[in-house]
Amino acid sequence: MADSLILEIADLEHDVLTGIYSEETGKPQPLRITIQAKLKCAAHYAPDTPLDASKNYMDLKFAATEALPPGVHFKLIEAVADHICETLFLQDDRIEAVTVKIVKLAIAEAGEKIGITLTRERRE
Repeated sequence: MADSLILEIADLEHDVLTGIYSEETGKPQPLRITIQAKLKCAAHYAPDTPLDASKNYMDLKFAATEALPPGVHFKLIEAVADHICETLFLQDDRIEAVTVKIVKLAIAEAGEKIGITLTRERRE
C-alpha cells in the first residue's frame, strides 16, 4: 500500500448562492463544507520540514470561500463542490484527488444532514 497524505478542513460554514426552488434563489444559503485533498506524499517529514513539502491548509478554506465567484448562483451544490475541486487542482499539481462534502443547513428539519459528497481525481 502506498503512503498518502490527506489534508482536511471540516465543517466550514459559508453562505453560497445556490438552489433551484424560488425560495432558495436570490439569497445565499448556509452550507457546511468538508474538504479532503490527497497529496503526493514526501518520503519523510522531519521536525524542520518546510511548508512547501506539504500544502497550506488555508488554501482549502480559500477554495470553499473566496474562490467561489461572487454573485454567481450555483443551481446545484454539486456544482459548488466541482468548483472547489477544480480550484484546488489548479492551485497545486501535487493534489491527486479531492473529496468535497456539502450539507445544506437551511433544509434540515430535525437535525438531519442533507447533502452530497463528490470525489474527483486529477485527470491528466
